[in-house]
This record gives sequence, C-alpha cells and structure tokens, in this order.
Amino acid sequence: ALEKGLRFAIREGGHTVGAGAVTEIIE
Repeated sequence: ALEKGLRFAIREGGHTVGAGAVTEIIE
C-alpha cells in the first residue's frame, strides 16, 4: 500500500506525498 501511495504522490508533484500515502493506508 505504501508503494502505491508513494507513486501517486510523486505523480502529483510531492505535495500529496502525505495525503496520497494516508489515503492508501485508510483504504
């Protein structure tokens, strides 16, 4: 789950690094 969150965050530009990772964990 962390890998997917990190990848999504990197795609956004690094600003959603925390939000993306948190979202993946919550899901």
